[in-house]
Amino acid sequence: MLPGPTPGTPGTPPGAGGFAVVDVEATGRSPWRHRVVEVAVVLLDERLRPEGEFATLLDPLGPVGPTHVHRIRQSDVEGAPRFREVAPLLLELLAGRVLVGHHVSCDHAFLDREFARIGVPLPPVPLLCTMRLARAHLPEAPGYGLAACVESAGLGWYPAHTALGDARVTAELLRHCLGAPSCPPDDWTGPLREAARVPWPRLGRARSRPSGAAVPLLRREAPYGPWLPDAQAPEVVLTQAGAMRSTA
Repeated sequence: MLPGPTPGTPGTPPGAGGFAVVDVEATGRSPWRHRVVEVAVVLLDERLRPEGEFATLLDPLGPVGPTHVHRIRQSDVEGAPRFREVAPLLLELLAGRVLVGHHVSCDHAFLDREFARIGVPLPPVPLLCTMRLARAHLPEAPGYGLAACVESAGLGWYPAHTALGDARVTAELLRHCLGAPSCPPDDWTGPLREAARVPWPRLGRARSRPSGAAVPLLRREAPYGPWLPDAQAPEVVLTQAGAMRSTA
């Protein structure tokens, strides 16, 4: 039985625990010079069962960067929230959880820098990297980029270079690797225990919108695979997926 969070840990919301699988798309490669333009979080409990997900485009307050890579156009981010507006919710989603990503140090660096820009230092959250796990438990993979690992694990097509698509398939890759006979329990039980002890900051709601105005969440989404080899992949669709309320 996998351990849950330590009850009563200061700064950790009741019931928090498990994994937060994250992915960001950015305007460039440098967390110091570039900005996050899309973020997604897929929540898994301690037994890797899905608990929820969050995704939105973000207004980077400048050019969106390599559209040929992430397929985000400048017009797509018009009206999207700024990072500060979703930061309180992101803190709540990440609190008490192990941060997971494919080459997770990159996603963590961008999130860490975005929070630093608004004066919020991220705590020393434990990280779990599916690229590292794949190197140990997918030795037959032709490479260790996300696409190669997904193909080797037989996980099917996914909308690559969309934050939600990458986060969803990374969650599937995490299940695949942690379920491998070659994977010792310490690969995940240690980080879970550590995450439960980390106190997390809280952040008040942003006031950058008029009093009571809703902050729209703009979400890119496509149906998840697998798809037949000769089938045409479905289009990625931009939708307004709910809204958050800002405070006066």
